[in-house]
Amino acid sequence: MPNELQSKLLATPYEPKAGEEYMSPGQLAHFRKILEDMKAELGQDIDRAVHTMQDEATVFADPNDRASQESDMTLELRNRDRERKLIKKIDEIIGKIDSGDYGYCDSCGIEIGLKRLEARPTATLCIDCKTLDEMRERQIAK
Repeated sequence: MPNELQSKLLATPYEPKAGEEYMSPGQLAHFRKILEDMKAELGQDIDRAVHTMQDEATVFADPNDRASQESDMTLELRNRDRERKLIKKIDEIIGKIDSGDYGYCDSCGIEIGLKRLEARPTATLCIDCKTLDEMRERQIAK
């Protein structure tokens, strides 16, 4: 997710009230709004990119210009594919909000934490499980 999008969407972090339970209706509504705003922004980015690519579809006589255009379009398509996958993940996370499972680690079941969810609303693992997961990935990659 781009930093400007993240800062625009996450400008007002949720401040829990004294004695408020974790993943209260207010918290769930806050995170749902963040996720829906992210999804809308990503959808607009994809639409803009498609229109830009259609507008810039020019046949260049020079092979270098054609190669450069093809490289640019490939990069753009790769970025759009990442955004499409993020939209799919956002839909899954909104489903977790609906089912009452949002905010809890998929691996160990403990609370992910408001601060972590503010930083990454699509997080599905607590910081400890995510750290272990990343360590395993690094070991496998070696």
